[in-house]
Amino acid sequence: MSKHEVRVEVNGRQRSAHVEARYLLVHFLREQLRLTGTHVGCDTSNCGACTVLLDGDAVKSCTVLAVQADGSSIQTIEGVEGPFDGFSAVQEGFRQEHGLQCGYCTPGMIMAATCLLEQNPHPTDREVRVALEGNLCRCTGYEMIVRSVQWAAEHREPE
Repeated sequence: MSKHEVRVEVNGRQRSAHVEARYLLVHFLREQLRLTGTHVGCDTSNCGACTVLLDGDAVKSCTVLAVQADGSSIQTIEGVEGPFDGFSAVQEGFRQEHGLQCGYCTPGMIMAATCLLEQNPHPTDREVRVALEGNLCRCTGYEMIVRSVQWAAEHREPE
């Protein structure tokens, strides 16, 4: 099979690799770049554990081919940081409001919430729920997750 060069900016760093045309972005991130914080939960786009920011939009990386991301900017959970001892407001909100249980969904939830707060700094509970509806929590921690995102909205870093 022929390989295609993919050049992307990931977490502020230029990266490239040669991949098959059918290679999924989630596998590119995990296997080629060793960024394993992006989880593979279902391979069917149902769970959202693989959510990353692609050119600022939250996408399920199991639904994007690596070659489609060529030339794009990608942020993974490893690239999220902020003023709360290195954590972003969203990450700190998850800590403060106990928004994680087993932690498997957490990277995808944090990426989706980060995108939401970039687009809507003061969401209602309903808007948080709608923004996160493509991300599943197997532990049913949704109330705490919504509270975590609201905590982050109230304690956002100055822009």
